[in-house]
Amino acid sequence: MKFIDEAKIFVKGGDGGRGCVSFRREKYVPRGGPDGGDGGKGGDMVITASRSHHTLLDMKYNQHHMAERGSHGEGSNRTGRSGRDMEILVPVGTVIRDAETGEALADLTEEGERYIVARGGIGGRGNARFVTPTRRAPRYADAGRAGEEHWVQMELKLLADVGIIGLPNAGKSTLISRVSAARPRIADYPFTTLVPNLGVVRYSEDRSFVIADIPGLIEGAHAGTGLGTRFLRHIERTTLLLHLIDISQEPPAKAWKNFETVNRELALYGARLKEKPQIVALTKTDLPATREKMQKVIDIFRKKDIKVFPVSAVTGEGIKALMAEMVKKLEDRGLWSK
Repeated sequence: MKFIDEAKIFVKGGDGGRGCVSFRREKYVPRGGPDGGDGGKGGDMVITASRSHHTLLDMKYNQHHMAERGSHGEGSNRTGRSGRDMEILVPVGTVIRDAETGEALADLTEEGERYIVARGGIGGRGNARFVTPTRRAPRYADAGRAGEEHWVQMELKLLADVGIIGLPNAGKSTLISRVSAARPRIADYPFTTLVPNLGVVRYSEDRSFVIADIPGLIEGAHAGTGLGTRFLRHIERTTLLLHLIDISQEPPAKAWKNFETVNRELALYGARLKEKPQIVALTKTDLPATREKMQKVIDIFRKKDIKVFPVSAVTGEGIKALMAEMVKKLEDRGLWSK
């Protein structure tokens, strides 16, 4: 399945039905009179958040959505049937914006949360509604009102407790495959991961959390370089950031520069990403090249008052300590009661 996190769609509420022009005609009733019923209300366009949906793929290829129109009024003061509402299911975490103004209309963060994106039109009044003491036989009725219509832009922002960040090829995909059942694509070249991956980590009987593998960030990501803005968007809702650093191919001093590069992009993007708590982990410690430089990197970060967790997703070294630290940080942020 393709991961689609943006979609633009046209939505239209159903038009209201026309009012009816009708006069009562019955045997033994010498004075009839207007009896035209009202038209039915048009259906609403409703967008609903659902955990059964994970991408906006359906919206990408089906852009026009219209609710059912209301039925027309009938004689004998019969009101037309209201049009059925039309429901669009989107993933939890979808933001709905007006495509023309960019105004945020709704942020669906809970299962089953609904937003009426286009209301149906009101049905027209039948001629029975226009009777007055001086106007006994009106021969006109209202036309139904048109339903609301506009283009909306939908953006998906993943809901995860922990977001894994770092430069390309830092070992993010390997780590998430180690600690969860997620099976992202893994290879030994940068930008293997082109879309975010979600996994559920079960730490104990009463401790589990959602972790997201965010594709690699590079310098200029806040301005869209390397699709950076689309990747950074998915960090906004995370509670905690896990920052992975790989020094297997670089000198120890480069570790701090890489750390600063990613954090600079977080700060420039905004949305208070820089303020999110971070855990720093040194990856690929099973490689001899990393082991030789590991202590120097730890010392560099210690001078900055930052604790580094050496881990190897291949051998499992340091994973338990890293998981314990994540659980502690999430507890501190109120994810579970202590």
